[in-house]
Amino acid sequence: MDNPSSKPRLSLHWQILIGLLVGATCGLIAREVWPATEGKLDSTLQWLTENVADTLGQIFLRLILMVVVPLVFSALTLGVAGIGDVRRLGRLGARTLLMTLLLSSVSVGIGLVAVNVVKPGTGLPPEKRELLKETYAKDTDKALSQAAKAKSPRDSLLDIIPKNPLQEMVGALDGSSQGGGMLAVMFFALACGVAISISPERTAPLVKVLEGIYDIAMVVIGWAMRLAPIGVAGFMFKLTATLGLDILQILIWYVGTVVAALALHMFGVYSLVVWLFAKLSPREFFGRITEVLLTAFATSSSNATLPTSLRVAEDKLSIKREIANFVLTVGSTANQNGTALYEGITVLFLAQVFGVELTIAQQVTVVLMSILAGVGTAGVPGGSLPLVVLVLKSVDVPGDGIGIILGVDRLLDMCRTTLNVTGDLAVAVCVDRGEKTASTN
Repeated sequence: MDNPSSKPRLSLHWQILIGLLVGATCGLIAREVWPATEGKLDSTLQWLTENVADTLGQIFLRLILMVVVPLVFSALTLGVAGIGDVRRLGRLGARTLLMTLLLSSVSVGIGLVAVNVVKPGTGLPPEKRELLKETYAKDTDKALSQAAKAKSPRDSLLDIIPKNPLQEMVGALDGSSQGGGMLAVMFFALACGVAISISPERTAPLVKVLEGIYDIAMVVIGWAMRLAPIGVAGFMFKLTATLGLDILQILIWYVGTVVAALALHMFGVYSLVVWLFAKLSPREFFGRITEVLLTAFATSSSNATLPTSLRVAEDKLSIKREIANFVLTVGSTANQNGTALYEGITVLFLAQVFGVELTIAQQVTVVLMSILAGVGTAGVPGGSLPLVVLVLKSVDVPGDGIGIILGVDRLLDMCRTTLNVTGDLAVAVCVDRGEKTASTN
């Protein structure tokens, strides 16, 4: 007799989608049962949104926020330590690092241009946006006060280098930092990663500790993700009960913007890169890696796609094994162009939804943090979620807003993972071409 407990459970992304639909539907029904009067929510509905729906969402969100700082520090330090050993790997490490940063910068730039041109989050009627601001009054008031204390470009640049990294870690998420906040923490992690790569033998015990911290953080996030369907339902109930169908309409514009930007980077930028640096026809390149693209889209995991990428790189792209092993292994964690692009669009989209005006300096902060966060993103489904919340917090956009996009995140995760692994292969084929050229001269 089969054990009932052995039956496969519904996949998490389907559970989250169901949570989105249930929460949104219940919110719309509740809005009809307790209609708003003179633009204000009914007292019963307001009590439900604040004390039931929002509480469920906050439990899920706080479990993630609890481990954001240790996750970012450990992941970014380990990522840079792995990619930054230019003394041992010489030209190989330098080329990989340079191309990774270049492609990540271009991807975030495309995302920021797209979201500023399309403005997918500005479709809310003015009265609905004011209602949303009132719902998150504490966060929006804080954003306005922070904007009033805007620093000069010189001070903002200097604050990236922390005087006291521990103090920056303590105040990174609650806004109490007097310096660069999470960007300063990322700079410290970057410096630590480079230092570790210079002295790998003596720092091996520290690397083991950081790997342990990273693993613990991922386990806690795994626990939090089990609550994601309930948290998403709570957040969506609150949003639809407050705003009605308007929030669902702008969500469609958001998805379209992300997918269009990902497609432009993949078929535009990557095609240009492999043509210029690898002397390879874009059609031939994409034709040879079709198996990898399908695997990445299906699994939403750079790490799960890595074995297929290694085989295709060697068999179909004729990349040297040692180059493929290094570039693709590091890239599965450190080269996350699609994730960086997605994070940039998501942060600006949610800022538009909440009516938070970001200055040029703040948008530059989003660019820098998205690039660095891409290095520290786990190559597993949903691995970018904690870092999206982190970047939101850094520019004073309510972290609760992540609930708006969670229901469609699975589709976008599949798309951005496909872009990520394509970027790994594009970098690998360009580095391999560069090494072959250098060896013949």
